[in-house]
Amino acid sequence: MSTLTDRLGDSLSRFIEKHDKATKLTLTAVAASALTATGILSYQATRRHLQSHSVLHGPSRRRSSLHASIPATLTLTEKQIQEQLHETTAFLGQERMDKLRNSFVIIVGAGGVGSWAALMLLRAGVGRIRIIDFDQVTLSSLNRHAVAVLEDVGTPKVTAIKKHFKRIAPFVNVESCIDLFNAETADALLSGSPDYVVDAIDNIDTKLDLIKYCYDRNITLLSSMGAGAKADPSRIQVADISETLEDPLARSVRRKLKKMGIEKGVPVLYSTEKPHHVKLLPLEEDRVEEADDYAALPEFRSRILPVLGTLPSIFGMTIASYVILKLTDYPNFDPLAIKLRDGLYIRMHRDLLSRESKKHKSRTCPLDPHDVGYIFEEMWHGKSIISGPNDRLALTRWIASQPLSYYNTVCMTREEVKAHEKLPADVNLREQYGDAVCDAVEDRFNKERKLRELWDDVF
Repeated sequence: MSTLTDRLGDSLSRFIEKHDKATKLTLTAVAASALTATGILSYQATRRHLQSHSVLHGPSRRRSSLHASIPATLTLTEKQIQEQLHETTAFLGQERMDKLRNSFVIIVGAGGVGSWAALMLLRAGVGRIRIIDFDQVTLSSLNRHAVAVLEDVGTPKVTAIKKHFKRIAPFVNVESCIDLFNAETADALLSGSPDYVVDAIDNIDTKLDLIKYCYDRNITLLSSMGAGAKADPSRIQVADISETLEDPLARSVRRKLKKMGIEKGVPVLYSTEKPHHVKLLPLEEDRVEEADDYAALPEFRSRILPVLGTLPSIFGMTIASYVILKLTDYPNFDPLAIKLRDGLYIRMHRDLLSRESKKHKSRTCPLDPHDVGYIFEEMWHGKSIISGPNDRLALTRWIASQPLSYYNTVCMTREEVKAHEKLPADVNLREQYGDAVCDAVEDRFNKERKLRELWDDVF
């Protein structure tokens, strides 16, 4: 590079000596600019080479991420913590972020579902997390566990989780409890007035103990049903235990809770997917007589449902999202139960057409079955505006003199619809149903109008 620069300088000097003063000044300026640019480009090329060499061959490249030189006792400054939580704060807002950082969540069960729920709550910045599980990491559980690695096999799940969590968010207070949850240990394990409890237990009797304990003491709980033998991520949803469909574990839990005096009021995460050919994994023939020896505990099953590793992680992250929004009182968060009931929507649409024809002499209906499904599920959440959850529901006009639309269609039981449609055209609905019902209906219609206006602007 220096030889090329010297030759360029000599040539320019000889040329300048043969020309007048103005030309000499001009050429001198051009030459100076060229020499400066050459020097800068040479410096930048050298610097890029050194940086590339450092990245490719430096010590941080040679070490594995598991053994990166991050001290286990690392302490972050408040400014660094805020930077780590910046994206969550930007989404939730500072006030809600403060609520999250001051929250205490207990997770019972540290397997595929529980570990992922705990991990995402940690990353979001929940201030205190207690994880309870008696079991150990196994090779077969590595297909679904959030943080466990080969070197963790044989160690308690909660110990492995706490170790890895310290490398992610050392500012979060993580408590690990190597213990079995049951009715006898409940007081101690759920002590400290938690803001939320997550049930990620796969044993039905233990699950019932936890649900009953929280229900009786008004402790806010979200219970996870079975992720085993499921594969379709589009079927996962949150609903009250009374509204669960298809899931065998949810059905069993619902029936047993009913015998315990609990029929509703327990939110659960479950999948509406029907298990088809997937069944409990069989024991090897020479181990059948010793089945109990292969169970974690005598009363726990020794055969398990096969698990597609992605489903527990989706369950866990869904739980974390739900809990975060609940803890922070996120606005307009009202989970929709997606019940996939096309046949029901068609029957409700046919019934609506029939009544419209008889009462209002209308030969057409502005709503199709998809509209009926949206109004029934999303607007009214499959409940009567008067009596709440019920069987034999139907749609009808709210104000008889106005046509059916998203802003004039409500959900009632069939008996309530019959009575409603017999009311005089000039009836005062507030006097008939009261302010609470009318305010709820008007609020829902207003939200729908705003939503339609928003999307009309977008498209």
